[in-house]
Amino acid sequence: DLCLDCRACETACPSGVQYGRLIEPFRIAMAAGSDSPGKTNDWFHRFILFGLFPFPKRLRKMLVPARLAQKLRLDRLFLKSGVWKWLPARIARLLVMLPPLKKSLPALPPLLPAKGEQRARVALFTGCVADAMFRHTHWATARVLQENGCEVVVPDSQACCGAIHFHSGSSEPARELADSNVEAFDIDSVDAVIVNVAGCGAMLKDYGHHWQDEGQEARQRFADKVKDVSQFLHELGFIAPTGSIPVRATYHDACHLVHAQQVREQPRQLLDQVPGLELVELPESEICCGAAGTYNLTETEMASRLSQRKLKNILATNADLVLTGNAGCLLQIATEARLQGKGFAVMHPMDLLDMSYRGETLKP
Repeated sequence: DLCLDCRACETACPSGVQYGRLIEPFRIAMAAGSDSPGKTNDWFHRFILFGLFPFPKRLRKMLVPARLAQKLRLDRLFLKSGVWKWLPARIARLLVMLPPLKKSLPALPPLLPAKGEQRARVALFTGCVADAMFRHTHWATARVLQENGCEVVVPDSQACCGAIHFHSGSSEPARELADSNVEAFDIDSVDAVIVNVAGCGAMLKDYGHHWQDEGQEARQRFADKVKDVSQFLHELGFIAPTGSIPVRATYHDACHLVHAQQVREQPRQLLDQVPGLELVELPESEICCGAAGTYNLTETEMASRLSQRKLKNILATNADLVLTGNAGCLLQIATEARLQGKGFAVMHPMDLLDMSYRGETLKP
């Protein structure tokens, strides 16, 4: 029950055993075979993790009062007062993790044309929490793809990847979401399905493995097209941006990117091509930050110990910017930095690349 599902064991195993594919079915079997309600049948799972997070429209509506509170700076008062420490652990963590919300952006259009000669046609997966809280990163990702000669398709009927349910042992709702995505994407018309969230990418790439039924073949065809955005750009042949961003940065390896997808050097190689950027290696970069999907909300104490360890290593680099390719890691690292009063920036690599293409500078 306390396994992070970070899949670091897969990287460490000399025989290449895919432990993630063993752990998930075991969790599902435990949930199905138990006579008790189980850990995932409480109010938090039913109403928050299963009832809210997988639905970006619902989540955006819930963020409206949060935006107002931040505008009035009530969130700062909430943190400084320490009131959150008296709340139930899961609710407290949920509130504390809420990042400074950026200006609400419109949804991506169904089609964005390539800039210059078209080199590829790709579909962009937007997900649930990522679309509600990091839509600016989706826009940045689309613009970076356009700069690299990609026509970008954004299916309107796509859904949550299903990872929230599946990692909690709830297989059937996850399968329904998977099948919705398979139907939403015209897989034969694109060269790749692009993902910018490591946890979603790992889930999507395993669609063909998780369920052995009549839909397995279609799911596998979908999974075969899934690429992390840094992986895809590296394989395509990255067109380097020209805008200088003179900042000292470090890169944190998201577990579901480096371990589950074995995407390690590609993000670094893209970032190395940003003029002015000084990229320093992060000690224990491959150690989990404590986010681990929804682990930071369900096992708050252990997750906090991991985020404190991660922050200590980040501070040792003297970096002014932390880059990582996963929504959960972005939230987890930024939360720990706020709680300890540290002022470095945290962002997705695509946000930084987009700034370089557009000639923007990093605001302090």
